[in-house]
Amino acid sequence: MSVQAQQAILLLEDGTIIYGKAFGKTGTTTGELCFSTGMTGYQEVFTDPSFSGQVLIMNTVHTGNYGIKNIEAESDSIKINGLIGRNLEEQYSRYQAQESLQNYLQKNNVVAIEGVDTRALVAHIRTKGAMNCIISSETNDIALLKKKLAECPDMKGLELSSRVSTTKVYEIKNENAKLKVAVLDLGVKKNILNCLVDRGAHVKVFPAKTTFKEIKEFQPDGYFISNGPGDPAAMSYAVETVKEILKENKPFFGICLGHQLLAIANGISTFKMHHGHRGLNHPVKNIITGQCEITTQNHGFGVQPDDVKSNSNVEITHINLNDESIEGIRLKNKPAFSVQYHPEAAPGPHDSRYLFDDFIAMMQ
Repeated sequence: MSVQAQQAILLLEDGTIIYGKAFGKTGTTTGELCFSTGMTGYQEVFTDPSFSGQVLIMNTVHTGNYGIKNIEAESDSIKINGLIGRNLEEQYSRYQAQESLQNYLQKNNVVAIEGVDTRALVAHIRTKGAMNCIISSETNDIALLKKKLAECPDMKGLELSSRVSTTKVYEIKNENAKLKVAVLDLGVKKNILNCLVDRGAHVKVFPAKTTFKEIKEFQPDGYFISNGPGDPAAMSYAVETVKEILKENKPFFGICLGHQLLAIANGISTFKMHHGHRGLNHPVKNIITGQCEITTQNHGFGVQPDDVKSNSNVEITHINLNDESIEGIRLKNKPAFSVQYHPEAAPGPHDSRYLFDDFIAMMQ
């Protein structure tokens, strides 16, 4: 729990006002409210580029109690716009940790609020839907905060991947690498790249707006389209790249945003979900094998079920057992498949890592 004395205010787009205690950097921040139900893995969640533009509610009672360990970051910095918690802890118990959550948030300029009834807040979002919010620990002027909140852009129609993507091409490989994978970085997590390299891939990562011509010069055995933030419908540049890749008839694998872009490239529309799927315990059924898996998820957009069902070239491979939303597709006429969830599971269960094996097998 914070030792800071100053008050913090959380103002929601629907007018709801919640008071709490300041944590992290003193300041003001805005973004779309979302929540995660995971009990562990907060550092991996904070550094997931898919959370760019969002203010995160941690639904677990304590966050920060095992500290921060450098190797557990999924990118080079915290990507959330702000943090909301019930108890955000300055003291930590893990001796391997390098620093506290408080130091970590301050270093990354993240404004946070604690002392919030997060379960009640999550219930509110589940009922009312995702909405923008503002957190401030520097002013209690509600009129001013409402004015600043009105300037916060809506997530629908927002292109964010080019902001979090790498700015230059880089490569990762081991000595025994026999397959080359071109990765289009729309906000890729480090553990996705690790899962490919660990399976014998020489990975070359390209910025979001790289032309297909440049990517093709790598002469990859397969193409991977990563996760990332924002509205897939606002990413015409990436859709065109996916279409060009599919013409190659080489193995194609997409995760999360990559899944949505594969759908759009095949005439399937996407939509903004009521409040999204985020957490470590979402049940998904593999329709092909009949097996179920517990998955890690982080997405606020989905693919339109009716569009998928009416498309003769696309087959549904996975469905969410909570709401029957589409969690995976594959093309019938090309070696291409994708899933909405995160099989690298950082954090989360490893039930779905077989998908990386499937991708490697397709290339072999």
